[in-house]
Amino acid sequence: MNYSSVIHGFAIGPHQLENGLILAPMAGITDRPFRHLCRHLGAGLAVAEMLTSDTSLWHTQKSQRRLPHADDSLPISVQIAGSEPAQMAHAAQANVALGAQIIDINMGCPAKKVLKKAAGSALLRDPNLVKDILTAVVSAVDVPVTLKIRTGWSTDQRNGLDIANIAQDAGIQALAVHGRTRACGFKGEVEYDTIAAIKQALNIPVIANGDINTAEDAAHVLCYTGADGIMIGRGAQGNPWLFQQVHHYLKHGTPLEKPSNAKVWQILEQHLYGLYSLYGEVMGPRIARKHVGWYLKQEPTQRKLFNQLQTQLQQLEFLNHYFDSAEEQAA
Repeated sequence: MNYSSVIHGFAIGPHQLENGLILAPMAGITDRPFRHLCRHLGAGLAVAEMLTSDTSLWHTQKSQRRLPHADDSLPISVQIAGSEPAQMAHAAQANVALGAQIIDINMGCPAKKVLKKAAGSALLRDPNLVKDILTAVVSAVDVPVTLKIRTGWSTDQRNGLDIANIAQDAGIQALAVHGRTRACGFKGEVEYDTIAAIKQALNIPVIANGDINTAEDAAHVLCYTGADGIMIGRGAQGNPWLFQQVHHYLKHGTPLEKPSNAKVWQILEQHLYGLYSLYGEVMGPRIARKHVGWYLKQEPTQRKLFNQLQTQLQQLEFLNHYFDSAEEQAA
């Protein structure tokens, strides 16, 4: 397969991506420090965390952190979720006014709290509402609008292709497809047949998503689906250099080794300082535990010890010692 669109990127409206490797929006995970890190390590686009379309709730500190900011990596892509066309259109306009350059619509989230509001992947049950929402948002803003979906609501309601055609007709400029239904959540085998069928049917860029944890996974998914790009979510947690590895593998056909312990510590230290800066002295170390847990997923004892630490200094000293020891052992 020719990986040109992935290696060299494709356009979303006026925005030419550096490559077709995209960090998936993940609530509570893809905050600004993590997005910056993944962009620095090879992602062509990093989509911000899901934001409610109810702008009356944006005054909370949680939402304020998710809104577009001047120091976001360009192009700034913000994901919104909701089920009311007019409200979604208004949220899109408000984000553009704050600096968003791409509006992404969430119709893929399987979380129960999102589904209770008939948003996320719940919308896949109602193609007419899907059409109304997409048409309203596309008409409301002068920036490109993208969409993320699943292959359907359930295995016997796999209507991803129908939804994809509705999306293209409504003016959506790129479509990401997670290769599971809503009912599957994140369990079971990813089925890429629907993604392949969608790619064959559409003229807009199609981005494949689901269980891409290695460079070899990425190559397999791209060959199978013919997608223009891939979206990586959980595979990048504690592993942000995966984007570099995928890019290298697609370009050269050879694996790129995991960074040395010294380099991993350099990356993680940068990540931590970003978290401390964004969340502050109290919340910063708490949020850091989650991210460090992924970096140390193969070290349960060290992870448990780290989770007992309360301050930024304690965390930094602990990890500095841990990675120094790991580097000495490797040498």
